[in-house]
Amino acid sequence: MKGERASDPIFLLPDPCFPSAPLKSYTEVSLLEERNRMAYPANYRYTREHEWIELTGSIGSIGITDYAQNSLGDIVYVDLPKVGDAVIAGATFGSVESVKAVSDLYSPVTGTVDAVNEELKDAPDKINEKPHETWIIKVKLANPTEFNTLLDAAAYEAFIAEETK
Repeated sequence: MKGERASDPIFLLPDPCFPSAPLKSYTEVSLLEERNRMAYPANYRYTREHEWIELTGSIGSIGITDYAQNSLGDIVYVDLPKVGDAVIAGATFGSVESVKAVSDLYSPVTGTVDAVNEELKDAPDKINEKPHETWIIKVKLANPTEFNTLLDAAAYEAFIAEETK
């Protein structure tokens, strides 16, 4: 098979988020574009439960990854904690409900909820639209060094590659 130019080969690859879906076809250029679109921000850290955290000083913005939102499907409700609530690394702090399932949200760090994204009450689908830009809660970290114990972008991408095999 050839792409737009006769010399462009076409690759048939499975969707990493839905391996049982029909194969997608890519040229070298579209494969690179797809890879860049799915890139995980390098300044974030990630959990094996598919949450991300971006640290600004001692405040961490927490959301779910593109992989998580893609696996869940259309998000229709987000259960949020209250400002001032304590969160513990590895423990649940809320949940997201999609047309497919309800999934718990796990805090990547220990601290106190500093802010909740109130926009998600009326527009939970913002998570689907821009998962790496849409934070769910902001946490004042009890111990900012916890951030460094989480997966970096490369380690997270390797983790989800293994998980989808």
